[in-house]
Amino acid sequence: MDIQENWEKALKFTEIIRPRIEPLAVFNATELAYIFLAESLVNKGDTIVRQGKILVEKPSIILPPNLPQFEGFDSEEMPDWNSLMTANFLFIRGVRFPSMKYNHKTESLDLYEGRLQEAIRHYHQDLQKKENVSTGLIIGSEDCWRFSVLIFIASQVMRQAEGDMKKLWDKFHREGGAF
Repeated sequence: MDIQENWEKALKFTEIIRPRIEPLAVFNATELAYIFLAESLVNKGDTIVRQGKILVEKPSIILPPNLPQFEGFDSEEMPDWNSLMTANFLFIRGVRFPSMKYNHKTESLDLYEGRLQEAIRHYHQDLQKKENVSTGLIIGSEDCWRFSVLIFIASQVMRQAEGDMKKLWDKFHREGGAF
């Protein structure tokens, strides 16, 4: 499957079951934890469980607008694919991310012995029982999980944009009109 087909498949099948409830930090780094569930392509009737985190932080260099840095989204299936290609791919499709550094780390890759709907119920209840407000629950297709995670990040950023602008505006006035 080529990268365009992968992207379109992710757009079609990605669903955010439970967004991160805790707001993103406006002035500091934010760690976005997620649980990604997908029907196993190998073990029919079972569910792939991928858990990871994306650290969203200010880059160490000043970047022009709409030039994010993506790390940890590389693909074994596409060895020539890199973070700049990810940013360019999204940019030419009209997907804009703030010029931040998005560093992805997979924490675990497991198999849930049960159907996707059972896994969704299990992990959703587990997050609620633990009162975990900082982890998102996402479903999608196993072979395009990277794009599903990027869709999750974009949704979290968009969801919070209006509140972030108010916080930036308030800080601007508190500090005498300078950032």
